[in-house]
Order: sequence, then C-alpha cells, then structure tokens
Amino acid sequence: MPSSVMLTSRRGDGSQPPAAVSTVGLRKSYGDKTVLDGIDLRIPAGSVFALLGPNGAGKTTTMQILSTLIAADGGQAQVAGHDVATAPDRVRAAIGVTGQFAALDDLLTAEENLLLMADLLRLGKREGRLRAAELLERFGIADVAHKRAATFSGGMRRRLDLAMTLVGDPRVIFLDEPTTGLDPRSRRTMWDTVRSLVAGGTTVLLTTQYLDEADQLADRIAVLDGGRIVAEGSADELKARIPGSHVRLRFTDSDEYERAAAVFPGAARDDENLALRVAGDGGLDALRGLIDRLDAAGIPAADFSVHTPDLDDVFLALTGRGTAETGTSTPLHVKETLR
Repeated sequence: MPSSVMLTSRRGDGSQPPAAVSTVGLRKSYGDKTVLDGIDLRIPAGSVFALLGPNGAGKTTTMQILSTLIAADGGQAQVAGHDVATAPDRVRAAIGVTGQFAALDDLLTAEENLLLMADLLRLGKREGRLRAAELLERFGIADVAHKRAATFSGGMRRRLDLAMTLVGDPRVIFLDEPTTGLDPRSRRTMWDTVRSLVAGGTTVLLTTQYLDEADQLADRIAVLDGGRIVAEGSADELKARIPGSHVRLRFTDSDEYERAAAVFPGAARDDENLALRVAGDGGLDALRGLIDRLDAAGIPAADFSVHTPDLDDVFLALTGRGTAETGTSTPLHVKETLR
C-alpha cells in the first residue's frame, strides 16, 4: 500500500481544476513519535474533501498545519495559493476554521459574537453589522440574535460557530469534526449548510468521526492510518475495493436453521441469532437462486437482508494503528451492520 497518494480530480476536458489546498511530503513528529509520515494532497477548489481515520492517525495535526496553528517538520503546503510556512498571514486571511468545540463567548448574544468577530477582522462598523445580519438570517438564528449564546442548544451553537467562521468570507474552510454531539436533525442541517457553501464555490476540508457524514458530503476521501494515507478516492471507489457482499438469512426455528446450513454449507454461521451469511453479489439473479434453493428444500426464512461493503468496511479493513496524537487506535462511530 502506498504511503501517500496524490489527489487528481480532473475536469471533463482532461485539465485539473485549481487546487485550493495542496501538500507534498508533509511530515510532523513529536520527539520520536511520527505523527505525519509524508502526506501528499491535492484538493480542488469548490469541493468537499474528508479525512478519515482512527484517533491518532494524524487528521487534526494535518488541519493544524494547514491552518498555520503549528509548523510542519518537513514537506510543503499551500492553501488558497499561499505557502503556509512563508505566508501564514495570507493563509489566515483566506481561511475559516471551525474546531471540535464551539468557540463562542457565552456571555454575549449571537449578534454580539458575530460583531466581535467582525471587529477582530477589522471589517468596519457598518460592514460588520451588515455581515452579521446576513449570517444570522442565513443560518436561521435571526430570531434569537439578541439571546445569549449560553442559552443555545448544541445545534444552534454549532450553527453560530460556523457563522462566525464565515464572517470574513473565507475561500477555504476547515471543519474539524463539526457535528460531534449533535442530534440527527442538527447534523442534517449542518450538512445542508456545508453543501450550500460548496455550491457557492467554497472549499471544505472536513475531518469526521461519522462515516455516513463523509459518505454524504465528500467528493473525495482520504483514509489516514499511522500518519500515512492508506487509501483515497470517492466513497464509491473506496467501497469497491473491499470484498464482502453477502445475504443474511435469519430463522426462528433451530431445526430449520440447521437444515438451511446444510443447504448452504459454505455459509458463515451465527448460532446465537440463528442466522447464516451467504456470500454473493446481492444481485436479483443471486437472490432468486438463493430463495429457490430454500423453497426447494421447504425451509422458510424469517427474514433476509443484503449487505454490500460500505465505508464502515473500508475503515475497518484499512486502519488499525494509532499514532502519537493519542497513542491508541479508537474506532470511529461505526453503525451496526447485518453480517
């Protein structure tokens, strides 16, 4: 498996769109612990790119280097056309960063938080107020503009936090696990917000602990493990690399379960749940053949389900080592699948 992969999304005419973010051989160590071991990225402008990997894989470190919060030990990185090492001020002027936790002043109202950010960016009083009003309306929090941030729900806090990131109208946005802790409705609202930003030409670099989030949002995905990129591509391209399509048959009677196991001697058994996992592509012809074999043997199945590889399988197949950020490998929020 290559240690790093260059991202090469191309236009229909064969040319490459301009890169909003690019790195070559990016490295970072803490003492004798290597966190990033040569990362190459090329992220086209106006796209969503996701970094996946276990805790300690190097996701947050990559974001910190690209946002100029820490310096790399080796390699090169450019954001919005500016070198992060030699032109950090220009990089900061072109980006917005939303971290894992909302960076709000709970003593201020929603409007005051936005105006504070406008003052820090030196937008001017009139421009700052216009920008704040626009963002309050855009993020659906205009009706609570004069309420203190301390009274907001988790979803509202994240929306306000992202609105603050957009005060300076950044060309590139870094989102570090933006929906952690949100309820499903708030997560979907955040997804819609990200899609609208990208539709307007903004580039989004996303790290997430939720595989379905990357599947829903990302044009391209890189899987990090042990400080290296172990796979990259679209969600569909990554899924296609992992074998394991199968049909799960469940029975309510132990005798019927044993008879079915004899009909499908190569099936994986789940004796506790009286279920068999029969390998196959899950297509209609394969399903008809499977059901015909059960009917011919006079064995009724309580239910069946088809499983095809998803990003859960990609993650579990490709990762497994932690690195210096935590020293451990913690799995992502992997949903239960019928196996």
